[in-house]
Amino acid sequence: MNQNKLFNRTRWQLAISYAAVMGLILSVLGFGVYKAIAHAHWVAIDRELESVAGTLHDSLELKLQQPGRLEPIVNELLPNLRLIGVKGIKEQLPSRHILSAINQGYYYIRLFDYSGKLIATAGAYPEELPPALNSQYWQTITDAKGNVYHQISVALHTQTQQDWGYFQVGRSLQDFNDYLSTVKWVLKLGLPTALILIGFASWLLAGLAMKPIYSSYRQIQQFTADAAHELRTPLAASQATVESALLTPQLDEQEAREILRTVERQNRRLTQLVADLLLLARMDNQAIRDRLQLCCLNDLVSDLVEELAAMAIASKVTLTSEVRVQQQLNVVGNSDQLYRLVANLIVNAIQYTPAGGKVTVILDCSHQEAIVQVQDTGIGIAAADLERIFDRFYRVNSDRSRNTGGSGLGLAIAQTIARAHRGSLSARSELGSGSTFLLQLPL
Repeated sequence: MNQNKLFNRTRWQLAISYAAVMGLILSVLGFGVYKAIAHAHWVAIDRELESVAGTLHDSLELKLQQPGRLEPIVNELLPNLRLIGVKGIKEQLPSRHILSAINQGYYYIRLFDYSGKLIATAGAYPEELPPALNSQYWQTITDAKGNVYHQISVALHTQTQQDWGYFQVGRSLQDFNDYLSTVKWVLKLGLPTALILIGFASWLLAGLAMKPIYSSYRQIQQFTADAAHELRTPLAASQATVESALLTPQLDEQEAREILRTVERQNRRLTQLVADLLLLARMDNQAIRDRLQLCCLNDLVSDLVEELAAMAIASKVTLTSEVRVQQQLNVVGNSDQLYRLVANLIVNAIQYTPAGGKVTVILDCSHQEAIVQVQDTGIGIAAADLERIFDRFYRVNSDRSRNTGGSGLGLAIAQTIARAHRGSLSARSELGSGSTFLLQLPL
């Protein structure tokens, strides 16, 4: 197949198309996974910040007494509290009763009075953040060094519900960005690797998909070549006969009749060949649906043995039938085509059985199947030829087939008819010991 440019190009196109589609799907899927992971982590960060801010906010409001003033007890809640511009409270070490989230190293706290002035910071506060107040509930800010922070701002009140100022809890997004960077690298490295594997798999799968197509293409090529060869033979014979007649100055009546008989014989052979080809083409395109009826195989076998008895006698072959069932075996199908199927088997057996031989047609049934066997004591078929005898235009013995008028389509037609009737046709043979053809049809 690789030597055929058309199929090789088609295989490449199939592989590239499949890889491109899978690459697009994986890219969209990877982008969706990345967005889903980023969204899930962002939601987790928001919930964590809200939880920490809510807990500290409620605890602080219980201890604030005057607007803009921090009570000393606040040091017990906030680690590393640093006062800015406020006297009277010194920075103290955090007590052991602090919230673990604030002590993780990437959280910070900022306290503003009601006018927006920064009063104090706590936690891992980055000095590069702008001191101005942004009272929006959620903010994502960037410092002078390009570090990104996410923070939440809430209003603070005193114990008497007076406006005290604002309370901010924020955290660095460095760990979040590092994690997303790792995910990006995994996707960037994983996608090309997956595409390489997909491309290789696409090439193999395209080859597997093209095999039956290529096999059909080769069969069509072979069939066309064989059909052209078979059609050319009778046409060439007729053409040569006509040309020889035209070159003869005078023809008597006997010579003219001989020429016409030759042309008629070749024309009959050509007509039969064309009819066989049309039958095969029609049966390939559609199943047998017309003229379906109940066919009695008992009557069909007895009729054929009776009709072909004269041919067997002329060939000095004994033709007999053996019915091994008591009941009538009926199948649904086209009686004319079933008749042709069994007739082809019997005629082949007679033609390839030497004088003094025997052909036996056996009718039997098993497991809801009717069985027709055609046994002969003929020349047999070699094992190498047995697998190809049902191929179109294939002859075990070309010279003998031509002498008997065969074109190599008889067994191919028989096999096609058997399959169209949901049956099977097989053969077993030994060279020099005869052959047996086995036809199985559903009852």
